Amino acid sequence: MAQGWILSILIVSMVISYAAADPPDPPSKPECHIPCDDSCGVDIHCSWNHRFDPQILTDYSLQWETADSIEGSVNTGTSLRGVIARKHFSMNSELHVWVLAESKHGSAKSQVVVFNTGDLTKPSPPIITRSYEDPLEISWSSICNEPHLSLGSCDVRFRTQAEKLWHEDEIGAQVSYEFSGPVQAGVVYEFQVRCSCATGLISDWSATHRIRSSEAAPTGQMDVWKDCGVPATNADCVMTWKKLPTSQAHGHILGYEVTLFSKHTTTVLVNISVAEPRGLLMCDELKCYLNSSLKSVSSASVSAYNARGATVPSYLAIPTPGKVRSEHSIDVRMNTENLTVSWELPDTKSFKEYVVQYKQAGRLLGKGFNWIRVNKSCTTVTFKAHFERYRPYQVSLFTVTLDQQSHHFSSVIGYSCHGIPAKVRSFKVISIAATHATLFWEPVLLTMQNGLILYYEIGVHGQMAVYNVSASPQDENKTFELLNLSADQEYEVWIKAVTEAGPGDNVTISFITNQQQHLQLKLKSHLLSLLVLLCLPVIICCLLVLLSFHKGTHKACLCINEKIPDPHNSTIYQMMKYQVNEPVAWICIPIYEPHPTMSTLEVVEILHPLCEQNCFPEDQTRPAASLEGCTSKHRYGKGEYSKMVDSEEEKDMSEVAGRDDCWSSSEEEQDTSGYEQHFIPTPAEILNA
Repeated sequence: MAQGWILSILIVSMVISYAAADPPDPPSKPECHIPCDDSCGVDIHCSWNHRFDPQILTDYSLQWETADSIEGSVNTGTSLRGVIARKHFSMNSELHVWVLAESKHGSAKSQVVVFNTGDLTKPSPPIITRSYEDPLEISWSSICNEPHLSLGSCDVRFRTQAEKLWHEDEIGAQVSYEFSGPVQAGVVYEFQVRCSCATGLISDWSATHRIRSSEAAPTGQMDVWKDCGVPATNADCVMTWKKLPTSQAHGHILGYEVTLFSKHTTTVLVNISVAEPRGLLMCDELKCYLNSSLKSVSSASVSAYNARGATVPSYLAIPTPGKVRSEHSIDVRMNTENLTVSWELPDTKSFKEYVVQYKQAGRLLGKGFNWIRVNKSCTTVTFKAHFERYRPYQVSLFTVTLDQQSHHFSSVIGYSCHGIPAKVRSFKVISIAATHATLFWEPVLLTMQNGLILYYEIGVHGQMAVYNVSASPQDENKTFELLNLSADQEYEVWIKAVTEAGPGDNVTISFITNQQQHLQLKLKSHLLSLLVLLCLPVIICCLLVLLSFHKGTHKACLCINEKIPDPHNSTIYQMMKYQVNEPVAWICIPIYEPHPTMSTLEVVEILHPLCEQNCFPEDQTRPAASLEGCTSKHRYGKGEYSKMVDSEEEKDMSEVAGRDDCWSSSEEEQDTSGYEQHFIPTPAEILNA
């Protein structure tokens, strides 16, 4: 292996050494003349060109041979100029001249030039002395006008300042020239002159002389359009226009007059000077744009003016904001120097012309933008410009009506050269099931795609299958459903964008699929059974408590709404330390107490029958006092207890009257009021309970 490398190095070194050993290329033919400036010289001056290797030293020698075969030479070193002194040649005789180039690798000789030494006089370039604007005219002076010389012939060439090619006229032995062609008003014209004497060579061209023709009012209309960015949603636009050509400007354009018509029927007039744009006017070599938003503008117009007048205003209708849809397809082919757009003619032609535009994505409004207007019968147009590599350009086609209303025809993204795209954004899982999952991702940003994305590749680690998902439309979010997955299993999924140059980097996510549905139902049933087992003891305890309550209590709740007893009638209440300030609306006895505790229990031994309603038989007679007592007692009894006296004094009086009238108790007996008889259970009731 090492021997092979050494052999290759030796071969390359030999090739380089052999190539470097070649002799130099021959120089060009020498150009010789006798200069004639203020006064004519006598020596011959020669010059030549030579292509040589700057790393190899090359010497030159100017050599000649006279008609008498006398040779001579002069060494010029590395200079490409040489002089033959007057003593080495005779005037009006034949002379052979050539150049020899020599280096360490050899020498080379140029072609031999033969001329008559009497024809080598070359005058200096003429000097343009005067010029006129209307009509365009120039005059000059030449050394050939001197008394010892005579003027031979002169040539004039001209062009406008915007042109690159010269137009040439041969005018003979003259020292002035009047431009006879059509003159464009306000245009700068450039002139050059050269002359020769009666004998000898013609001079070099004079210095360029510029004349501005007389100005006139500009003619024609301006080409005005709009730049709404990428994507072209018409949410915000700027108005842009192309500069007038010199044939229409007829002079120096001083500024532009812009009129903005708002949606609220108001008009704004903006006069922008080219000399003082105040940040409103931005221009390059070919076009300008108004550095102002058109959000509230429905239409606009612009005109250019110079010192003599202004153009007719050109109008532009601003479209309403909204998402732009492509109704037809267009074909775009582009490289770094050309952009060609082609399309098919629509069924209807109820419009005036087409407008084809391109806009570089990511550039500010008014920049990276251009357009062309073409006839409605055209189907192809070509832009010539510098298009950056890997940068997206939105190419759009519009139709324009006679009233300057534009309608979007189609748009497409093109690239001069495709590269590797960036990573996919926001790749995630939005829904997961047992056997499938739904993926979601956002498209790569347009300025980072580096080429037209053809499709997205999706794959699962550990599986051979790769899914291709279309990237159209390019600006919408994407979803994809992975099928035939296994339940309760972890998956790792990757995605990448693909252009003509190849795929980009992977973006990977992981997720776990759900369990099968019958397993979920089984798990739910197990949980339900466990919940029932946990709650069963609580339910049994509640049932036992309710059963005990039913057996141990006489009433669950005693709520008296119709007859409200007065607790002040109870002797038990009188013996309590506290009392209720206000009677309550209803009284509820506790629902259940297993071992009730009573602070005071009144047990009354009944010696005589209780005085209740119908306590005596109808045929049994009682003393009047007893009957009255029973009647009084009955007033506070069960039948008419709602009529109890609330006041303390009336209650005491009723208790005394009752005791005196009904019975006379012993010292062991305790007084009982109607309250106790009505609400306190009897001993028999307590025993039965």
